[in-house]
Amino acid sequence: MLRSRTLICEVADGSQTTPRIRRAAETDEGGRGLQLVAALSQRWGTRFTADGKCIWAEQALPAPGAA
Repeated sequence: MLRSRTLICEVADGSQTTPRIRRAAETDEGGRGLQLVAALSQRWGTRFTADGKCIWAEQALPAPGAA
């Protein structure tokens, strides 16, 4: 996690497949992660690396001293 004016969370894996938002059925055990990230973050994206990919999400932080 990186913190400055925003909070950035990065998750990496060894797969080169491009992530996509899926609509999971009620009985599916997976497939909701990226949908939740997209709904709750200000913006998100993917960066490909030599070892796979890194998915990042950015969230606004309250201004210092804000209640």
